[in-house]
Amino acid sequence: MKIGLKASVVMASMLLAGCKGFWNASSTTGCTSSCSTTITSGNFYVLNSNEGQIEIAGYSIVQNTLTALTGSPYTLPSGPYAIAVAPNGSFLYVSTQSGIYLYSIGSTGGLKLASTTPIATDFAAYSMQVDATDSWLVEASGSGYLYAIPVNSSTGATTGTVQQISLAGITPRQLAISPDNTKVFVALSGAGTEVVPFTASSADPLPKSVGAPIAPAGVAGGSISVAVDPSDRLLYIGETLGTSGSANTGVLRAFLYNSLGGTPTEVTGSPFPSGGITPAAILPEASGAYVYVANATVSNSTTGGISGFSVTASGTSYSVTSLSNTATSAGTTPAGLAEDSTGSVVLLVNSGGNPDLDVYSFDATTLGQLDATFTFATGTDPVGARAIAAAP
Repeated sequence: MKIGLKASVVMASMLLAGCKGFWNASSTTGCTSSCSTTITSGNFYVLNSNEGQIEIAGYSIVQNTLTALTGSPYTLPSGPYAIAVAPNGSFLYVSTQSGIYLYSIGSTGGLKLASTTPIATDFAAYSMQVDATDSWLVEASGSGYLYAIPVNSSTGATTGTVQQISLAGITPRQLAISPDNTKVFVALSGAGTEVVPFTASSADPLPKSVGAPIAPAGVAGGSISVAVDPSDRLLYIGETLGTSGSANTGVLRAFLYNSLGGTPTEVTGSPFPSGGITPAAILPEASGAYVYVANATVSNSTTGGISGFSVTASGTSYSVTSLSNTATSAGTTPAGLAEDSTGSVVLLVNSGGNPDLDVYSFDATTLGQLDATFTFATGTDPVGARAIAAAP
């Protein structure tokens, strides 16, 4: 079970790192400063996409050392797009140029390929997630459709007829299923963000049609990332060109979740500057008290970065406030964020490397602050680490 930051912060404070080199993951800690606290994490999985290393790399951090899971890395048949772990922790799905493949997850986190035949042959499943009942694999396709693939919660295999609905755009960037399992949100670049009703108990969980997407804040902007508060309080959208100016024009938007059945209502002050140009990933921390945005590009910088925001509630009203002390450096072109199952660390993969994997701990004295703690390689660089998923 994840331990929320607001409830328990146990990591000692680390100095922010200035060193961003590569390390051999199996033989060094990759510590960015003096490691005064011993960190052990839950299991997580990274998609490496460069030719020669098209694979899933599975790891945990054991006493400050990146440790490969049994059998890792796991070679893929073709270039990967996305990865998803079922909420029950038993199955992992990975979409590739050859289709979507199913892996079972062993007791220690190791993967076993269920079949060399893909469970679905959509060749452009750009983003995926398994619903809370472990019964549907929902994926957004480059063909312009949202698919709901029925899966067996005990075996992970497909069980029936795939359902689909047409999206407002053919360039889906990311999707998220709400924790209450009633909505799917799809970031559709310039078309905005689609809100799709979802009924897991139905044989056809998708509606026949959907309404107009939430339009981008900026006329020329686009929705590229999406996430939902763990308690279904807020919907977060990361957009490009959401604010005026010539530098760091990316924004984080926050909408009241209970308004999404009608006219979407933004939190006062939204949109908020994301701290970069392209807010590629959003991570609400497990307690919901903080949300982090990974910017793939930052003005006047050759690397990306992470910005943090606090989230407070007063009755049914919510405030989102930028935390200047969480503007943290990252590698080149951040691509995915995850919080490990123990709530100890935030994990960031960088598709441009330098490094492949950044590991941040929660500061013990300044709540919400992320401390750059480790950097690791997830293979023989360059690997093109494009996505990450943490075991529940």
